[in-house]
Amino acid sequence: MVHELTRVISDCGGNITESRMAALGTEFAMLLLVSGNWHALAKLESELARLSGNGTFNVQLKRTELRPSRTDMLPYSIDVVSLDQSGIVSGLSGFFASRDIDIAEVSTRSYPAAHTGAPMFSVQMIVNVPSRIPVAHLREEFMDYCDSLNLDAILEPVKS
Repeated sequence: MVHELTRVISDCGGNITESRMAALGTEFAMLLLVSGNWHALAKLESELARLSGNGTFNVQLKRTELRPSRTDMLPYSIDVVSLDQSGIVSGLSGFFASRDIDIAEVSTRSYPAAHTGAPMFSVQMIVNVPSRIPVAHLREEFMDYCDSLNLDAILEPVKS
């Protein structure tokens, strides 16, 4: 599937500038940002509609623009692991939203713990922290929040 879709993009003259691909349950999902001139993108839209029409893929298209870089934001990586419990992502997103911190990426997975088989849950996030927020204070509040819910967490700058 990856080869077929990326071949179509390349054959139409498009270029994948960003992508996320993952197996979710029994399905495989791709989210792609494709660049190209107007002719390449129009041709690609036509080809993807054809693929979607024959049942090979379920395709949704939306034209967008690259997100402008923000020099007033600092990217931080968040890693959280805990026993699986309801509301972890909602709570984490609420923590950051209440502080006007943008969430750029979220990835989660459930898995059985080694040896015990206990249901575990992990979250990886990239957040953009406004430069006006003191990181030491944010880290302290975040760790207190995570400790209150028995979440093991790390907050660190994104390494380029």
